[in-house]
Amino acid sequence: MSLNFDQILSGKKTVAIAGHVRPDGDCVGSCMGLYNYIKSVYPDIEAQVYLEPIPEVYKFMANTDTIKQADGVTEVYDLFVCLDCGDSRRLGASAAVFDNARHTLCVDHHMSDHDFAEDNYVFPKASSTCELLFELMDPDKVTKDVAACLYTGIVDDTGVFQYDGTSSKTMRIAGILIDKGIPFSKIIQKTFYEKTYKQNRIMAEALLSSKLYDDGRIIVTWLSKDTLDRYDVIASDTEGIVEALRSTKGVSVALFLHENNDGTYKGSLRASVDVNLVNVAKLYDGGGHTKAAGFTATGDPEHDIIPRLLDAIRKELDEQTK
Repeated sequence: MSLNFDQILSGKKTVAIAGHVRPDGDCVGSCMGLYNYIKSVYPDIEAQVYLEPIPEVYKFMANTDTIKQADGVTEVYDLFVCLDCGDSRRLGASAAVFDNARHTLCVDHHMSDHDFAEDNYVFPKASSTCELLFELMDPDKVTKDVAACLYTGIVDDTGVFQYDGTSSKTMRIAGILIDKGIPFSKIIQKTFYEKTYKQNRIMAEALLSSKLYDDGRIIVTWLSKDTLDRYDVIASDTEGIVEALRSTKGVSVALFLHENNDGTYKGSLRASVDVNLVNVAKLYDGGGHTKAAGFTATGDPEHDIIPRLLDAIRKELDEQTK
């Protein structure tokens, strides 16, 4: 499907923009990148971003103070643009706004995307939703503010250009964004590497309590709500833990769980080998990418969730070695 925003926004007066629950860098970057692009290029269009509270580290992006939560919103928008979200259920409260919109568009790169919108610009091999979003924009009209948002999303979802989804196209786009004058080194340092003292402490706790399975092929750790409270951290402070686990020498798959406020467990899976983790995440209606997937599970982590996931991970690893 050949699309650009001149076509997409033609005749539209109101646009709602939203992404998945618990927004990460690619989600926030794509939502705010599109919002700032519309405000700059199509000033007559009324746009609104609906997201759950975003991590503090992403609030440097222009106009994040205009983000609203979608609870109780009844407005009918001409267009709802769903970004970085492979399932309408992951929109959270924004799903109601999506259902009420006159037209819907999904821009995403998750292989679990179900083509749930009227128009779907979905390419699982892309590095990030921000990369796809840039392709729909006129590069000459991408401002410094827009570029900073898109670059952040690309950096976040490529692990600073180290994951398999990174391509020569990704690097070319990143170069164009850098040429807009963004503080690219500062963005990488602030959003990817810099950690608070609390984040370092919970990282240490997670690593100290981790366990190796299958001769070191699989590494697992989990954190209870009591542990998070003891270290005075919230869910977003656990970002980076699963990547630290994955980088352990000899590890093929890393699994990290942390308890949510409602007693469920948010799970993250990462692989350093070619293995389909989406099949593992599907055990709990999750999804994502072959080497990076997530889910939300209910049950006892030690006696139910982890043993079930270990069996599924072993099965996928065995398939990989056939």
